[in-house]
Amino acid sequence: MGYRVAVVGATGNVGREILQILAERAFPVDDVVALASERSIGKQVSFGDTEILKVGNLADYDFRNTDIVLSSPGASVSAVHSPRAAKAGAVVIDNTSFFRMDPDVPLVVPEVNEEAIAGYAKRNIIANPNCSTIQMVVALKPLHDIARIRRIVVATYQSVSGAGKDGMDSLFDETRRIYMNELIRPEKFTKQIAFNVIPHIDKFMDDGSTKEEWKMMVETKKILDPKIAVSATCVRVPVFVGHGEAINVEFERPISAEEARAALRDALGVVVLDERDDGGYVTPKEATGEDAVFVSRLREDPTVEHGLSMWVVSDNLRKGAALNAVQIAEALIGGYLQRKAA
Repeated sequence: MGYRVAVVGATGNVGREILQILAERAFPVDDVVALASERSIGKQVSFGDTEILKVGNLADYDFRNTDIVLSSPGASVSAVHSPRAAKAGAVVIDNTSFFRMDPDVPLVVPEVNEEAIAGYAKRNIIANPNCSTIQMVVALKPLHDIARIRRIVVATYQSVSGAGKDGMDSLFDETRRIYMNELIRPEKFTKQIAFNVIPHIDKFMDDGSTKEEWKMMVETKKILDPKIAVSATCVRVPVFVGHGEAINVEFERPISAEEARAALRDALGVVVLDERDDGGYVTPKEATGEDAVFVSRLREDPTVEHGLSMWVVSDNLRKGAALNAVQIAEALIGGYLQRKAA
């Protein structure tokens, strides 16, 4: 017997990716519903290679016959409709930032803390972490198990797809305008993104960090270990898909680069490509469309007693969002979900 699934935000980048991944991974569905805001009613989206779904209105959808909701419509919309779906009896896997730090909502990366799913019943909501956090904790969990992480310093290089379709459109339009010698007026981003980098993602906070940087800190603590200190600098770069991260880690106990490399090669969801030669590393271009978190440039840091540095890359629309949500759903039905009567 399959499940009744609703995909909220089905016309967005992540929503479309969720529908594709559900089909690719043959998630056991009896029925899939695509939902979005009123302006998207009647649009068509693909479910796999053969099935076309007509988008319905999220505002008046009745969730009482839905088992699982995969939601990615934006935080303010989720704040209203995720609790509504949960109250109707569906389990909501929410990809927005709204519920991540709620103590009654599990924040889950299946390769890292799948057991946290067991707490879903408090609110009937499971939160999907931020894209940059997901790929980092997948790469660091095997190393934390060996030597316990004390401190993380990370600089991210985040693609424009992390800002949605408008972000991708802005990069395309600005690039075109440069080649056509036309005036650029930044709209989606605070400064020109084409042929530039912007050290500013989300709003600024009182301490000078941005909310994206704050998310990486608090989410890593909630998922991996509350004792870990995290310092992040998050940068938007002119890449369409795929996030890169330069990560420096200080451990409590000794760990060599070879030990770390061996542990990561055995880790679920991680691919190590570290040849220490020209091209012997992964860039966002190679990671696009792939499910794995890729680790390259792994080396010991001689400036601290027990330190490693590494380069970590992943497709932010897949593992950083849609795939992680589907993996949560797979784990949920695999051992945690209590089926309601038909």
